[in-house]
Amino acid sequence: MKYFFILSTLVLFIFISGCAQSQDCVDDINKLPMYGKLNNIKKCKGQIEADNEFIADMDKQYKKRKDGAEYMVTRGWEYLRAQQLDQSMMRFNQAWMLDSLNYQTYWGFGNLLGMQKKFKESLPYFEMALKLNHNDSKLWHDASTSYGNVFFETKDIKYLNLAIDATKGAIKLEPKSPKLYSLLTAEYSYFMQKDSARKYLKITDQLDPKAINPEVRNSLKSNN
Repeated sequence: MKYFFILSTLVLFIFISGCAQSQDCVDDINKLPMYGKLNNIKKCKGQIEADNEFIADMDKQYKKRKDGAEYMVTRGWEYLRAQQLDQSMMRFNQAWMLDSLNYQTYWGFGNLLGMQKKFKESLPYFEMALKLNHNDSKLWHDASTSYGNVFFETKDIKYLNLAIDATKGAIKLEPKSPKLYSLLTAEYSYFMQKDSARKYLKITDQLDPKAINPEVRNSLKSNN
């Protein structure tokens, strides 16, 4: 009986310890943007120790942590293009840990969430990226895409206006891009008044008539 009591107590201790450990250490935290910081998720002691080891190793390889972050960002984009989303998220997280002022880390987080159709969750990351660098037209374009998708999900005109603003931000940097003017035309086509849509349709046609989606063109013709 005494042996059974000790064995039972040991099993219970292991079970409780395992529960406590699982509660302290969030599984797959490295697959969450910024390690779940925006959701107030905290790292456990073991995860912090692993991070410190990683940073120490990178400090040995690179004179500046910014350089190490750039390398990880490059790997992040490579994995993203290869559709290896978990690996991409881990690389962007490591880049963010090395240099939280690297705007591409937030851009990467936004795109990864967008690829998971978590469009509304992606918006804060695009906004953080744009605060750090508003001179990248592709970033503006990707932000516009997420705003547009949130508009389609919610039908809240606020997000359509934000999508338009982001597209205009991209056009300021690429004023001769038929692709961007085509996107702006499509965005304005959702308004009851089509004057702006027709205005940007004309500009798009001057740049490249093939850039306009035929459905958008037909929609604007039918509303004449």
